[in-house]
Amino acid sequence: MEKINLPAPGPDDLPLSLLEMGCSGKFELLTHPQPGHTPFPPQSTLPHGLPPFSLDLKMEVEKRFLQDPAWMPIHDTTDAFQKFLKLTKRDRQVDSLLHCSLSPLHSGLSVVRDPTTGMLLDFTEVLLEHTGLSAKNSLSMQRQPGPPSESLRGSNTNYPFLPGGMEELTLEQIKKKSELEEDIDFENDLLTVPPGLKAGMNFSNKEANTTKGDVNLLSLLSTFDDIIEPVPEEKERSSGSGEESKLHRTNSLEDLGIKDTLPSPAPAGASSPSKTDGGIQKIREEKKERKWAMPVDITSPCEDFYKRIPNPAFKYPFELDVFQKQAILRLEAHDSVFVAAHTSAGKTVVAEYAIALSQKHMTRTIYTSPIKALSNQKFRDFKNTFGDVGLLTGDVQLNPEASCLIMTTEILRSMLYNGSEVIRDLEWVIFDEVHYINDAERGVVWEEVLIMLPEHVSIILLSATVPNAVEFSEWIGRIKKRPIYVISTVKRPVPLEHYLYTGNSTKTQKELFLLLDATGGFLTKGYYAAVEAKKERTSKHAQSFGTKKVSQSTTPSQDRAVWQTLLNFLSERQQTPVVAFTFSRTRCDENARSLTSLDLTTSVEKNEIHSFFQKSLSRLRGGDRQLPQILLMRDLLKRGIAVHHSGILPILKEVIEMLFSRGLVKVLFATETFAMGVNMPARTVVFDSIRKHDGTGFRNLHPGEYIQMAGRAGRRGLDATGTVIILCKTGVHEMADLHTMMLGKPTLLQSQFRLTYTMILNLLRVEALRVTDMMRRSFSESHRDTQANERRISELKSELSSLPPLDTEGQLSDLLSYYHTLTELRITTEALQQAVMESVNGMKALSVGRVVVVNNAQHFNALAVLLQVSTDSVNRTFTALIICDKGNEEAAGPIQNNREFTHLHNSSLFIPEGPCSHTVQKLKPQDISAITVKTLKVIPERIIDNYNKRQQPRFRLDPPGQAISTATQELLRLAEASPDGIATLDPVNDLHLKGVDVVEGVMRQRVLRDSLKDFHCTHSPTFTEQFARVQERMKLQEELDKLLFLISDQSLTLLPEYHQRIKVLEALNYIDGSGAVQLKGRVACQISSHELLLTELLFENTLSPLAPEESAALLSCLVFTQNTQIEPHIPNTIQEAIDRVLCVAQRIGELQRDCGLSQTVEDFVSQFKFGLTEVVYCWARGMPFAEIAQLTDVQEGTVVRCIQRLDEVLKEVRQAARIVGDSVLGSKMERASLAIRRDIVFTASLYTH
Repeated sequence: MEKINLPAPGPDDLPLSLLEMGCSGKFELLTHPQPGHTPFPPQSTLPHGLPPFSLDLKMEVEKRFLQDPAWMPIHDTTDAFQKFLKLTKRDRQVDSLLHCSLSPLHSGLSVVRDPTTGMLLDFTEVLLEHTGLSAKNSLSMQRQPGPPSESLRGSNTNYPFLPGGMEELTLEQIKKKSELEEDIDFENDLLTVPPGLKAGMNFSNKEANTTKGDVNLLSLLSTFDDIIEPVPEEKERSSGSGEESKLHRTNSLEDLGIKDTLPSPAPAGASSPSKTDGGIQKIREEKKERKWAMPVDITSPCEDFYKRIPNPAFKYPFELDVFQKQAILRLEAHDSVFVAAHTSAGKTVVAEYAIALSQKHMTRTIYTSPIKALSNQKFRDFKNTFGDVGLLTGDVQLNPEASCLIMTTEILRSMLYNGSEVIRDLEWVIFDEVHYINDAERGVVWEEVLIMLPEHVSIILLSATVPNAVEFSEWIGRIKKRPIYVISTVKRPVPLEHYLYTGNSTKTQKELFLLLDATGGFLTKGYYAAVEAKKERTSKHAQSFGTKKVSQSTTPSQDRAVWQTLLNFLSERQQTPVVAFTFSRTRCDENARSLTSLDLTTSVEKNEIHSFFQKSLSRLRGGDRQLPQILLMRDLLKRGIAVHHSGILPILKEVIEMLFSRGLVKVLFATETFAMGVNMPARTVVFDSIRKHDGTGFRNLHPGEYIQMAGRAGRRGLDATGTVIILCKTGVHEMADLHTMMLGKPTLLQSQFRLTYTMILNLLRVEALRVTDMMRRSFSESHRDTQANERRISELKSELSSLPPLDTEGQLSDLLSYYHTLTELRITTEALQQAVMESVNGMKALSVGRVVVVNNAQHFNALAVLLQVSTDSVNRTFTALIICDKGNEEAAGPIQNNREFTHLHNSSLFIPEGPCSHTVQKLKPQDISAITVKTLKVIPERIIDNYNKRQQPRFRLDPPGQAISTATQELLRLAEASPDGIATLDPVNDLHLKGVDVVEGVMRQRVLRDSLKDFHCTHSPTFTEQFARVQERMKLQEELDKLLFLISDQSLTLLPEYHQRIKVLEALNYIDGSGAVQLKGRVACQISSHELLLTELLFENTLSPLAPEESAALLSCLVFTQNTQIEPHIPNTIQEAIDRVLCVAQRIGELQRDCGLSQTVEDFVSQFKFGLTEVVYCWARGMPFAEIAQLTDVQEGTVVRCIQRLDEVLKEVRQAARIVGDSVLGSKMERASLAIRRDIVFTASLYTH
């Protein structure tokens, strides 16, 4: 820095100037050499704000042009403007247009002081590791924060934060990978056209002659050292198809090891690395044995809980259960937990403590739920408890700065991909209802979020009891490289009693039969009593009205009689409130309407219900309060009856839920979605049926579904037991079905991971993340143990290197070819044998008495006769009498190295050298190498009984029975009669297997057998020894190749589909040939569903000629999924747009088919339904909801939900239009959104206001 002479003659003489930081309002002070007579130009960084102007100039413009009509001429305004410019003339400063952005400093000065005196001794230059990192180029937590506008939701141009457990490459790893790179052909492999450009430059000399003579490759490559070495690029070796190699990209500077990463947790008990081989081996063994899922014992009481946590973050007014205490202890240690507990066991306590702990630590917590209604309910509960709680859903954003944010999982996924700044302060993410990961449509979102969460975020998983909680936790722990503590409850806090109900009248209303008691005992006595009661009534009916076929369904009057009888019975026994699960929305409504004479509330309760109902609906417009559904529900609620399903208006569902929680709803007819909500237990749960339609057909309830719904019975602290009743309307269900449903294992947590275009594009735009990494870390690939495979690969390489070299000279020159031919013959023979075993004719041939050839560890080409064939089609076994040498009846040793090949080229049958003996063994299908044409008459029972008898010590010396002796002699006679091989059944000619694979296999088998005669290696005297060596080496090599394949991308299950989708994206110009995301791809990243169709519509200007209400009506096809029987009346402009949409969908569907995707064109096009087009069009034009409800047969609640989802689509299209630069379309989408956001459709939730 230059010395400044003070005092300066004037301000202009100071060697200082200000640097304006764009339009942010900030300035930096810069120094420069002493000025001359030329003033310094203004300096600023991009983006520039508005040019400066003086207040006097502004006042002059207003005076001349606005306040002085006489000064402004009427016609020649240009002359007046030139006249004004003369008045305001100023000097030109061309230098002010120049700009040079400052590069961030990559180093700084560090002070060196005397440790004793603190005196300044020296300055040293230190490198700044995180300089220049931002959300646009780095995954690091050390990067600069983004602008405030992107702090909550992030930006689609941001990088996400580095997912936890995903390690960044160090310089050593990059060096190691560079050794595996493919050799570069500097004559043919270098590009002359840069990627993304249409033209390039080629500096090659076409007239240059090829260099002759010897070329030193090392000296040739050394000329490129100054170019190659400084560039720390990671290039992955392409081992797959051409499509994969296109997507290999250079990683960012940050991923080359410059930045530090948070350290992974060390294995428990691991010591510091030792330099000795023994220490390294010990660490490897500890790492190998590491288990990430840690089951916690909750059977013993946690007596020192209050000593370990003397000042808890949150105090409860009741004594905690053992599982709750154990979970809280893990939270205090900042560990991740999986709490799998029964319904109503108190899982919410764990979530509440995590929220309190984050508030204590001044951090943040995110609570995610699978459905928006559950998010609203939790917002109310947590708001009352903690106060500082926010809510983020598709249409609501409340208090986003709160320490606890409640949101749907889709929003959290978007925040992770877009690099939201909220993630920095995040301590906990709570996943409620984790078993929802089994949902085929949305389960993939949970897996994406779990994979993308950064390392510093701890995870809390809350779920109903699932059988594979440890396996699921092991997967999460492995990908996150941190332990997951699994805490499961042993039993329900309120036991359940399960009954069958057969009553349908006053006389039979007490026909309630206990089937499963509170201890879990299945009572067959109760089942047979129910069957008898039903049979008795059927016989009485037959006596009175004659015998006729029993109907499998009931009439409405019969249903009404059953429900009337049951509810009166339960009301008398004070077993209300009741939740009646019915798997049809229509049946729910019909059952509720049929109970016109049932009144279950007192006058006081009626007044309370009326007051709450009127108060809750006071925010609606007068016309909306008179909707038929609202009037019906008002009448039902007054009598203590309600209905809850997706067709009910959202505000009505909330009213019903709140009245139910108060105990004012006595009977609630609900679909199974009610079971996935907040803790709203009932006294009794009733199942209208145990069969449901799952979208493809009717089936019985799975154990997990039944347990989830039945778990709503029993209120903790109020009921000693919960009551579950299954109605037997037409007849009693099968005992096996009931037993499986009640006592079977709940559904396993299963991966629903699938590839979507949005996921692929979001990952492709970030150079440091790969789609294959996401696939490899999914739950569906959790069976892979990559580290164990890598260890085994290292061992195999060592074993291969230690083997002696092969002798392939002279006669043995074709030894390897001989081995490969034998291998192909073995594979072909095994495939044919499997086809025979799986065929009907093959199993007919393998009947008792059939003579077969056996090859296994104990027998080589030995004849055997079948005695028994098991009936298990999965693990089929054959009991056979086999001839053998005397004294080798019990022989069982490891198979010889060449035994598995010998029978392929040596068909000579086994003949005992001495006296012939026998053994009886169970054979597997692969032990039978051939089925002969011979059969023997045997008595299998006598043979097996006699053999088993002689296996006992006291009968061991007895001679074989006559049946065994006869069969043994017959087998020996056949072997001696055909020592070179016996005739076998031909799969094609004898067994009549005409499949293409079988016919081609038989032909190939013959060719291979004939080719074995042409090899010379079999004549070598050392053939047996050398072939054993080849076999040993090739076995190791095959295992090595298999493991290398397993750890490669090529073994990923979804890799073929990934390449197919990449082809689609390339064909539509969403990405280029190198995998770089283009403009259309960036637009598609903004869209959560149907991204291809919507992006194509944007770029084809399909929405441009439409009015806002027409655009909204057209886009309703993206959110409506039901079929409707009423044909909508659609204006011509919208109909033309619909035709264009279907045309685009047809084109995309055909492209997907051509690229290999399995979805048919018809299925792709048919998913876009236009049944609500007229409804949305009229709603956007201002028609009242009561009138649009008459335009369709779709229930009111479904209409409201679709319009709410449509609003989210409109917001996505508006944002996409801004990226494209179409401000007109963006404004149109905003107007369309405002047009539909009104009245009952967007009434605020009762839980949030």
